[in-house]
Amino acid sequence: MDTLADIIGLLNDTDKKRFKQFLMRKNKREDVKNVHLFDLIDTDDIPSLNKMLLQWKNRDAYHALRKRLQDSLLLFLSQRAFEDSHSDTYEVLRLVVVGRFLLENDLAKVAFKCLDKAERLALQLDQFNLLNELLLLKLQYAHLPEAEPLDALSLRFLHNQENMQREAKLHMAYAFLRTELQAIQLQGKIVQLSSLIITTIRKYRIGIKELMTYKSIYQILFIANEYAAIQQNYTLIERYIKRAHCFMEDQPEQKPAHLFYRISIAYFLANFQLRRKDFDRSKAYLQEMMELMGTTTRYYRIFYLRHQLLCALNLYFCGQADAAIRLSQETLSTVKSSDKAEDVADVRLALTMFMAQCNDRLSLRQLSLLTHTDAWYEKKLGMLWTIRKNLMEILVHAQFENIELALSRIGTFRRRYKKYLQSTAEGQVLYYLDLVEKSLLKPDVVFLDSFQAKVWHLLENPANQDIFNASFIAWLMARWQKKTAYQVSLDLVCHTRKDREGWVFDL
Repeated sequence: MDTLADIIGLLNDTDKKRFKQFLMRKNKREDVKNVHLFDLIDTDDIPSLNKMLLQWKNRDAYHALRKRLQDSLLLFLSQRAFEDSHSDTYEVLRLVVVGRFLLENDLAKVAFKCLDKAERLALQLDQFNLLNELLLLKLQYAHLPEAEPLDALSLRFLHNQENMQREAKLHMAYAFLRTELQAIQLQGKIVQLSSLIITTIRKYRIGIKELMTYKSIYQILFIANEYAAIQQNYTLIERYIKRAHCFMEDQPEQKPAHLFYRISIAYFLANFQLRRKDFDRSKAYLQEMMELMGTTTRYYRIFYLRHQLLCALNLYFCGQADAAIRLSQETLSTVKSSDKAEDVADVRLALTMFMAQCNDRLSLRQLSLLTHTDAWYEKKLGMLWTIRKNLMEILVHAQFENIELALSRIGTFRRRYKKYLQSTAEGQVLYYLDLVEKSLLKPDVVFLDSFQAKVWHLLENPANQDIFNASFIAWLMARWQKKTAYQVSLDLVCHTRKDREGWVFDL
């Protein structure tokens, strides 16, 4: 893995031009080769890189050049982030830096005005670490005539210390939960979510009041959503959804710092209602999400693809496949270089499913545009997503008579994922794959009662009541029902929809 190349990959064309100008201003000699090395790595010119390496008698000097280039690149990125960012958090940082500079140069009156403005902003943003730094700076110069009374300043400092301690405990608890979640996903560790959260709360001595913040509700929902996705059973997290809904309803005060968490919570709630087939509630949360996104350009772009994906899925499972396809295509046509590649992949995979289940050969084109390696998808989108992507690839190729290719992909799938699926108690995926393989090797087998009974048996697993799992099973059932996979998917989704009221409101 080439770290330097990965960092260069973060730059757009404008950034690359600015960085080379930055290097040329920084270079004190004309024979420095850092700009040339940058160009070779940027264009992935391996032959020229190897030739350059051979020209260096001392390889340590070559690697020292790479190290200096990487350091310069990190310095450039830090300066660019500070200069280009218009967020309030960076504004606080700027004011603190300016305030310190003015105090050091005996301009106390204007310095304290800068720090007062920074403190007001930091309080609005719940930036307790920044508050700590600027309050320490104020305490350092509290002896000056322009400073505020020491007692009031000390009281605010101690109160902020309590906030910092509370936030630190929540961060440690969140980190612990994420680590346990990783063990569940990658090692097949068996954990009951409620027990895990209660154990974590006790371990870090977190009070119930400390949990009643936008940030902590967001973190719990993130963990719960990931847990439900791994277990493929969203009924397991209903109590946390109810808690989040009640919390959102009871919050009169809205700070700018809360906006990210409010949008994220609305997204999690919309996704949950989609997965439990309550499409009206899902659409209501998506409407709320869009209203919140519309208040800021920054968050609008961050959440836009995820919002559109859920909108398209709601349309699709409500019987409006054409509208879902159009929306997905329109969404992908607006993709920018700044959009997260994993969000783009999510929308593209959904579009592939929409088209393939409607028997549209253009799904093959969409599938070919998912160009990253399985290792990349596993890292960015998780094992479950990557497994689904590979299964869909097999099904789409099989659907359009690329039988040999589909069988080849089945073999590759088993080699890569068999051990993982067995270790995580996900043997049903391999069982499903066996049925797919049998239907490809002997197409007439799908008309046997014994084969059909095995497929119907898959639906008895609660995890397969999930809309996506049911859709995969629909692909098999469509082979003997003489319907499109989409028609069968709608039949299964409507058949398994239930009214699930009476949520439990406790941990």
